[in-house]
Amino acid sequence: MLQVLACGAVVFPGLFFAFRRILPCVFRHWSDADVVLVSERLVSSIHAIMATTAGVIVVSSCRGNVISERHWLATYFVIWYGVPYMTYDIFAMYLSHFYRFRVKGHEDYKQHSLRTVNSFVRREFLLVLHHIALLTILLPVTLFFRREQGDFFIGCLFLTELSTPFVSLGKILIQLSLQECFLHKINGAMVLLTFFMCRIALFPYMYWVYGRHYGIPLYSVPFHLPLSANLGNSCILAPQVYWFVLLCRKGYRLYRRSCGPDSTAAPVVTDNSKDD
Repeated sequence: MLQVLACGAVVFPGLFFAFRRILPCVFRHWSDADVVLVSERLVSSIHAIMATTAGVIVVSSCRGNVISERHWLATYFVIWYGVPYMTYDIFAMYLSHFYRFRVKGHEDYKQHSLRTVNSFVRREFLLVLHHIALLTILLPVTLFFRREQGDFFIGCLFLTELSTPFVSLGKILIQLSLQECFLHKINGAMVLLTFFMCRIALFPYMYWVYGRHYGIPLYSVPFHLPLSANLGNSCILAPQVYWFVLLCRKGYRLYRRSCGPDSTAAPVVTDNSKDD
């Protein structure tokens, strides 16, 4: 168990600190906050690609019987990479928060302290809660409470990471002062599309697949599932809906601004906060 946990526990922090070493050599004018932000986004993208790939493999392997068919990645990807990444990412988000405020000259951010940690938790409460919920809900469900069933649906949950590389790319393009390029506009559209399809529409789809397997209509599926399953899905879905609404509002504001008479090209949709 310790060996497999060490897999992700070494890979993600190792990549993060490697990027922190390499990026200042390439972009000498970047501040510590810039380097930490881009390093965090690059590692997030790598994890997202790994999770999406694992999800595609699991879903395609288990679609014959979505309840009983098994694939080893459904369990072991969570152990090898999911848990270590979520733990690492809380730390990486804190570092990004710390250096962002340190660069701005805040007195409290001259060194790490309980005050800076508390400020981070208060400012990023929903994201921290989301990560902790995944660690405390998804991990036990994956390992102990599924009774070796439902690998298909675990694979579907891996697919929620598909939007993360597009969110990260938007941040990186802004960091490179390329927010006016056509790629950034296309990427903004992809953020909205992938976020909606893989983080919101995916949940009704999973309920529909479950209902089709048992021959029951979609509206009856919630009453057929245990209360814990419905609550778990609601806890994961609720912040996704909130973040998607924020993305749509920001996209609409930027669209109106770009259509104004004195408009200049503005960044198209990216997420201000960290996307999981």
